[in-house]
Amino acid sequence: MLLRPGQLSLDELQAIHAGGHKIVIDPLALPGIRASAAVVQRAAEGDAAVYGVNTGFGKLASTRISEADLATLQLNLIRSHSVGVGEPLQPAVVRLMLALKAASLARGFSGVRPVVIDTLVAVHNAGLVPCVPSQGSVGASGDLAPLSHMTLALLGEGEFLVDGARKPAAEVLRAAKIEPLALSAKEGLALINGTQTSAALALHALFAFEPVLESALVIGALTVDAARGSDGPFDPRIHALRGQPGQIDVAQYYRQLLAGSAIRKSHEEGDDRVQDPYCLRCQPQVVGACLDQLRHAALVLLREANAVTDNPLVFAEDGMMISGGNFHAEPVALAADAMACAIAEVGAIAERRIAMLIDSNVSRLPPFLTANAGLNSGFMIAHVTAAALASENKTYAHPASVDSLPTSANQEDHVSMATFAARRLQPMIANVAHILAIEWLAAAQGIEFLRPLQSSPAIEAAHALLRTQCPAMAQDRYIAPDIERAAALVNDGALARILRTLPDLPSLWTPA
Repeated sequence: MLLRPGQLSLDELQAIHAGGHKIVIDPLALPGIRASAAVVQRAAEGDAAVYGVNTGFGKLASTRISEADLATLQLNLIRSHSVGVGEPLQPAVVRLMLALKAASLARGFSGVRPVVIDTLVAVHNAGLVPCVPSQGSVGASGDLAPLSHMTLALLGEGEFLVDGARKPAAEVLRAAKIEPLALSAKEGLALINGTQTSAALALHALFAFEPVLESALVIGALTVDAARGSDGPFDPRIHALRGQPGQIDVAQYYRQLLAGSAIRKSHEEGDDRVQDPYCLRCQPQVVGACLDQLRHAALVLLREANAVTDNPLVFAEDGMMISGGNFHAEPVALAADAMACAIAEVGAIAERRIAMLIDSNVSRLPPFLTANAGLNSGFMIAHVTAAALASENKTYAHPASVDSLPTSANQEDHVSMATFAARRLQPMIANVAHILAIEWLAAAQGIEFLRPLQSSPAIEAAHALLRTQCPAMAQDRYIAPDIERAAALVNDGALARILRTLPDLPSLWTPA
């Protein structure tokens, strides 16, 4: 896969995230890389103090370093900053970190030699996964600790994950026939001063949530029919009057998912209910608003993936090095916070649909979706689990970006917390997948009470898919394993593929 620095697409990033692709930096980037490295070399040989080249770091920026110690300065930087804790980041996240850092440095504004980028690419293409602890970054000045651990492995001093076990980096590099990287002036700083961990974690969440969100649309439509809800609220004229792109697109998803339902036909006349509960009727408005937030986050993250975020920056055309603050991950933090709210809301409205299904006064289905309520509890406590998960996500959704703590003796006095903002999205996604699994089981049970009537082809396909893994619940039984099996189908895209078979659907991440 040819990576054009500054021009990476979301599809390319998703392919890197999935793995199995070797990357190549566009050779057209090489002159710019070499020109910026030459500027750094001249600064290293000069008399002027240049941050990151011949000075200390952070609060120690006023401390001058001799030319003889410049390589040691960079090595000490990586060693001292490798202070992360917690479980290692997942391989998909680390793959993105390697590729994003290589592409950023290859834009030619960081002053590193080509060998630095070549080493990042070689490690990625060999399928090696540096062991990077997940905790320890505040999202400014860059993702220092996690990127230091990544870099330490490239130097042959850290660790790689091999089949889930930690192995000494020198040993792994030797086996892969990759020469350990030796740092020159500024190169250690360029490698760790950036937002690639935060951006990779947020992209990881975006890609992981895609099949979950698509599953939510299918399951939400299934619930509409199980509750004999109306498709009137999905009329395109309603949504055109508001003009919100996500809402318009979600209404179209529901229209196509429900098209051809005999269940809907059966109660178009003679139904004394005037309006459905919000959890059915307002799905385009709620999930559509979430989709708009996720689309905006995708745009922000794509920009960040293509950005140069280290410091100082090298402008080779006029030989200048300028200190700034592109390492501050506030754009990623705010995008991740918006994603958190959207993810929580998708789960929240799904929990409300479960509550509606088990309430016979609203759904007009048997109480708790069981034929012999009282002797059987049906989905009573499965709903409690969904409520617990939805409530847990409310706490996770608290914005991380507003919770800054000063660091580095108050030199770095406002930070983004972007790394946690993005990392906390994974448990939220897992919670939503389980809520949707419970709703899927409940709605499928509800549909079966309406037999012999059939839903739409898409909804019947979703029902049949579930029944390949989870039988109907004629009476109370152990259903926790069913929830896990259904959640696996939500996460791995099996249910989402039903949505993708429908014709002329809007793209999930791009408004129609």
